[in-house]
Amino acid sequence: MTELITFDYVPFQVEAGKIKEFAKAIGSNNPVYFDEVRAKENGHPAIPAPPTFATVIDFWNTRDFYQLFQEIGLNPNYVLHGEQEYVYIRPIYAGDTIAAQAIVKECIQKKSMNFFKLETVYKNQQDELVLINRSTLIERTVAKK
Repeated sequence: MTELITFDYVPFQVEAGKIKEFAKAIGSNNPVYFDEVRAKENGHPAIPAPPTFATVIDFWNTRDFYQLFQEIGLNPNYVLHGEQEYVYIRPIYAGDTIAAQAIVKECIQKKSMNFFKLETVYKNQQDELVLINRSTLIERTVAKK
């Protein structure tokens, strides 16, 4: 791969209900994710999103993660999740609108696999950086025969 591939997600409106659903799904019982009064009592301006909430932005978006796969040319049936790293800059809150852009930084071919290094940058409605997500997707090429 000689050129970078970029993929822009549609700006995502963060809803308190989605935060609550996600917090429940990950097994959190922290009241700041479920109750705005408790969130404010703990110093937050609104209900904060739990760690890894960016997954919701990627998968529940009008332009979702599987469209990113298409853009790269990957068949999801042959893709493995390699690694993931989140760098938190600022909290994400209910009411925020988050714009995200994924960039394929590198593609490495090893034996029967392709490794795609991605970096997704998330910014809020003030254009402030809130999160950086670095991940590796592994495409098994042998199975594609």
